Amino acid sequence: MLTLENYTLGRWTPGAAAPHELRDASTGEIIALANTEGFDFEQILAYGRRVGNPALRRMTFHERGRMLKALAFHLQEKKELFYELSYRSGATRADSWIDIEGGIGNLFANASLRRKFPDKPFYVEGEPVGLSKGGTFMAQHLLVPREGVAVHINAYNFPIWGMLEKIAVNLLAGMPAVVKPAVPSAYLTEAVVREIIASGILPEGALQLVVGSGQGILDHVTYQDVVTFTGSAATGAKLRAHPRIISEAVPFTLEADSLNAAVLGPDAHPGTPEFDLFIKEVRKEMTAKCGQKCTAIRRAIVPAELLEDVQIALGKALAQTTIGHPLAEGVRMGALAGREQAERLRQQVRQLAQHTPIVYGDLENVDILGKERGADAAKGAFISPIVLRNDRPFEHLASHELEAFGPVVTLMPYHNLGEATRLANLGKGSLVCSLATNDPRTAQEFVLGAATHHGRILVLNGEMAKESTGHGSPLPMLVHGGPGRAGGGQEMGGIRGVEHFMQRVALQGSPSMLTAITEVYQTGAKTVEYDKHPFQRYFEELEIGETYTTHRHTVTEADISAFAAVSGDNFYAHVDATSLEGTLFTGRVAHGYYILSKAAGMFVDPRKGPVLLNYGLDECRFTKPVYPGTTIGVTLTVKEKIGQEKRDENDVAKGIVRWLVTVKDETNETVAVATILTMVKKKNQA
Repeated sequence: MLTLENYTLGRWTPGAAAPHELRDASTGEIIALANTEGFDFEQILAYGRRVGNPALRRMTFHERGRMLKALAFHLQEKKELFYELSYRSGATRADSWIDIEGGIGNLFANASLRRKFPDKPFYVEGEPVGLSKGGTFMAQHLLVPREGVAVHINAYNFPIWGMLEKIAVNLLAGMPAVVKPAVPSAYLTEAVVREIIASGILPEGALQLVVGSGQGILDHVTYQDVVTFTGSAATGAKLRAHPRIISEAVPFTLEADSLNAAVLGPDAHPGTPEFDLFIKEVRKEMTAKCGQKCTAIRRAIVPAELLEDVQIALGKALAQTTIGHPLAEGVRMGALAGREQAERLRQQVRQLAQHTPIVYGDLENVDILGKERGADAAKGAFISPIVLRNDRPFEHLASHELEAFGPVVTLMPYHNLGEATRLANLGKGSLVCSLATNDPRTAQEFVLGAATHHGRILVLNGEMAKESTGHGSPLPMLVHGGPGRAGGGQEMGGIRGVEHFMQRVALQGSPSMLTAITEVYQTGAKTVEYDKHPFQRYFEELEIGETYTTHRHTVTEADISAFAAVSGDNFYAHVDATSLEGTLFTGRVAHGYYILSKAAGMFVDPRKGPVLLNYGLDECRFTKPVYPGTTIGVTLTVKEKIGQEKRDENDVAKGIVRWLVTVKDETNETVAVATILTMVKKKNQA
């Protein structure tokens, strides 16, 4: 039997209060004890701010990302240990895969996200904003890590994924975390944290674990902290109204269980791929993790004339779902997390069944496999999949208001797409909704009507079926959250998720001052020019604001004709002076891409040097027509430097340099501006 410990203040310690018993979901056996009280949360949060925060803030995004990558590889090597424990929670191998490898995959995804950020501790966001006519006063948004701690209060249904998907984001942003898992499955979270701490990959104070109730933890948060909560909407509402959250204006993200819907499109008749996909998704979301998913389908909304067909098809699909001990051969659905969860679920279904009868499943009896492994229908938390039917969904509203958190779904009919949309929206805010249709017009009408009430919408059809991740799979690069009942917050979401743990500041000043602060060249800032061509200087030697001014060239009609012949671009404005009446042009105009190509020919140093290759073009604008007789010159300025990691010891050490290319005519007006990228070798190849 395990005695769970907390990892706080840099050490493992047991709790001080009487232990709480954690039981095997299949057998009822006591498998762990957890002390749920006796924490000094003021000290714990202060330790994270004092020790963990400075260590992470000093690191660059790339360093933090590599840290996450190393952690993901370490946990991947240990995953079988987690699987063995996960079976005790009633989860099958497939269920555990979502929790364990889904969580580790989140670490990998956020590790890769580092490439979207600079190799710096801060992030320059968006384009600069000019604030004066003369160009001497401007602004730029800058994001820096907050100086507090991310407090994650997680639900019991995903004890590993729930933690890893959150800490991956706050660690990449540069903030430490205090994780408070739900007690019933905390033994899984503790096992993962033990491996994380033992790896030595994270700096001290970056992660603390509290295995207990967490009562009082919010009493000590400050405006520099961030609080996230995953769980019931009712509990989340109470936490969000905590006086400390309000008085300190603490950022609070709520991701609540919601009454997610799946809608069968009017075109998705039996025999179509979309009908089959709909049945498959509803069955999968009912039985995966025993329906204990915040994204699970709770309402199946179908055309009235297909209600019987759907009921029969879903019943046949569910009849193939064998239930029992997760380690028993042939079992496809395990148990709920515990007897408490099972009894609560039965109460919820009984309440729903007052007006929406059960048409599939038995609330009191269930046949199970795995008795030889100790599975016990009386002591375990097994339950049959339950399908209810609401023939009057606009009258019997409990289907849209009361969530039975388990393998339960309610079928309901609609008579037109407008009704389907209104029914989906009656959930008053959901994490996700699915629509099975192969009709683009149906898809557009539904999405535009339902988008205001949902955080994510999946459109299912035969074209994407083989590669779809499915209704219930939140993805690290997409926002996970929803309006209203779903909490009104968002988790993950790529760069958007990272920004939640950072403070955005609008920085104002002169171009030169903002260049010095952000390490990104701002137009109008002071520049420096050396005798040596910048293409002959190594990555480390180049300076932000370093500029090269080219010779000048007078554009001729022959230039324009030659470029048209070489490129095949014979657009009338370039080749036919007789077709210009009523246009913006007063004569044959040079191709914009000729101007860019000529600029490259003017600023490139042809000699072999540290520049390895042209890496691409970020942006380009042609701002003024160039006619024959116009004389152009180019300035090339180092805008930003982004170091790259070596793939292996044989790789060349290098970085990406973003250059500002400005082309001006003889009147000193800009005719073209672009940002190009080159890959530049480092002098130090270590």
